[in-house]
Amino acid sequence: MFISIRQSRDEPMTDGGRTEPEPPEDHGNRTVENAVMLGFFVVLVAAGIWLLVTMADLRKVQDCAAQGRRNCATIEVPDRAR
Repeated sequence: MFISIRQSRDEPMTDGGRTEPEPPEDHGNRTVENAVMLGFFVVLVAAGIWLLVTMADLRKVQDCAAQGRRNCATIEVPDRAR
């Protein structure tokens, strides 16, 4: 039976027990990122609400037309100036 133990040529990972402290996280960037994500979420929710309202209005007009009614769409006429 042949067993080979290969030693690494890299230097050992420890440097005498000293450990370097990890750099502190940049909380300024984190705050900006959170603000951007909140803005994106607000825009996404607003777009979703707008889409739902538009679809509901369209459904009402289509239901009216499917029943054979006339004048289903609202027509806005400006008031006469006297």
